[in-house]
Amino acid sequence: MTKKTDKSYPFEASLARLEALVQQMESGEQSLEESLKTFEEGIKLTRECQQALRDAEQKVTLLMEKTDGIEATPFEPPENDD
Repeated sequence: MTKKTDKSYPFEASLARLEALVQQMESGEQSLEESLKTFEEGIKLTRECQQALRDAEQKVTLLMEKTDGIEATPFEPPENDD
């Protein structure tokens, strides 16, 4: 498990903040310095989200191992038609 810091967000809040950061950067209104700070924050949040997802997956796997008769199936995300 990861160590919690004072600056860590709940998963959903982190995703919302990431979306806001992307919008800020896509607007093109930030200076280079501001864009770099925004990017740095986004990378940190992305890593925290990835770790939270790995932790959740590990917990589900452990719970599944304790349950008789249930078999885990790998998740395959739907194809994006965008």
